[in-house]
Amino acid sequence: MELKFYNTLTRALETFKSVKEGEAGLYTCGPTVYNFAHIGNFRAYVFEDLLHRTLAYAGYKVKQVMNLTDVDDKTIRNSRAAGVPLRDFTATYKQAFFEDIKTLNISPAAVYPAATDHIKEMIAMIQVLMDKGIAYQSEDKSIYFSIEKFPEYGKLAHIDRDNQRAGVRIDADEYAKDSVADFALWKARDEADGDVWWPSPWGEGRPGWHIECSAMSMKYLGETFDLHTGGVDNMFPHHEDEIAQSESVTGKKWVNYWLHCEHLMVDNTKMSKSLGNFYTLRDLLDKGYTGREVRWVLIGTHYRKKLNFSLSALDQARETLGKFSSFFARMKEITAAGDGSEAAAAVEQASAAFRTAIADDLNSAGATAALFALVREGNRLADTGALTSAGAAKILDCCRDFDRIFGCLDVDAAPVAEEFPAEVVAMAEERSAARKNKNWAESDRLRDAIKAAGYLVEDAPGGVWKLKKL
Repeated sequence: MELKFYNTLTRALETFKSVKEGEAGLYTCGPTVYNFAHIGNFRAYVFEDLLHRTLAYAGYKVKQVMNLTDVDDKTIRNSRAAGVPLRDFTATYKQAFFEDIKTLNISPAAVYPAATDHIKEMIAMIQVLMDKGIAYQSEDKSIYFSIEKFPEYGKLAHIDRDNQRAGVRIDADEYAKDSVADFALWKARDEADGDVWWPSPWGEGRPGWHIECSAMSMKYLGETFDLHTGGVDNMFPHHEDEIAQSESVTGKKWVNYWLHCEHLMVDNTKMSKSLGNFYTLRDLLDKGYTGREVRWVLIGTHYRKKLNFSLSALDQARETLGKFSSFFARMKEITAAGDGSEAAAAVEQASAAFRTAIADDLNSAGATAALFALVREGNRLADTGALTSAGAAKILDCCRDFDRIFGCLDVDAAPVAEEFPAEVVAMAEERSAARKNKNWAESDRLRDAIKAAGYLVEDAPGGVWKLKKL
């Protein structure tokens, strides 16, 4: 199965070839643990999970490394405001993050390195840059990377350095997108950091944000590895700075393939607490939605397109996943004998379409279309009485295979009994009695009343009826 990915570095769709045959090294930007992650963050994490699952589906042994940023401007600022030691403060949000990714059925990474556990590796990298004359110490004792010493600076974001503000030093972890500037590798201890500092050859201080990812990725994946991902907002300056410092240390190409996902919008607006459209995963769970439903929405739009998130989309996801669950239950109830050949063509066609789509830069829309096509054909075969138990089993096996990527179909989950309003159930029972008495006018009236309430009543032989939400 040949995979193709859009490489941000080259702005081209490229065939994936791993550094080590049969293995894939993947570094994904993890959370900055200063608060609960929001759905914009999870858009990136679910996209990265889709990539992880696709690599595994194609037969690669995946080693994913996802960092935990537990020391930076934000974590220090918030922990001091809360009056809680940094390690205790970030521990709360680390635990919350792991609970959230479990809720979203995100495949676990091989390693979750925390920045505070890798200060030694960061100091070693900075020392190499100092020895090479690429980094320098400023008057405030902080260490900066000189971008003039890395001629390829800007190759990822494709920035025109001549038209950018330059010649300044920036101490902040995050800074303006129009600043091409020397960035901090090591920040000298100051009053704002409180007791968050470590000893180093250049004095007490702490690492800058960018050096953290370089040190941790190379420790676990080597000096050159396959894939690095993140949101488009991290492309510059964070990922650009990572490339500059990493390749300056080793003299080698650091990452072969860069994949970036687009922003998440809420109701076509940028997510903001002031607008009341800011959601953590926990906010959505409190509203009664499930991790399956959130995940289905997050994978529904191609990762390189902006995703418009809304509560109505979650409602639609609930309906769609409910239909899938009903379909799976129906397939399991098929008992007709046969060899299943009637379903072979549908399964083969859907499987081929699915594999083609997901291998084409994680085309989730195409993969979803293959699933819907298979469900339609399965229902058609069942409606005509042509589907056998063996054929239904083939269809279910194909859906299980698709769920290796989707991660939210739950083909074998026990069906959840749907609850209906008591007044609607009462009308359905009255309608059943009217039908038995051949009171068709009353039966039709009750059917229309049930429909007006938002439900559909379906009849089966023997006076059996079933309700469905419209």
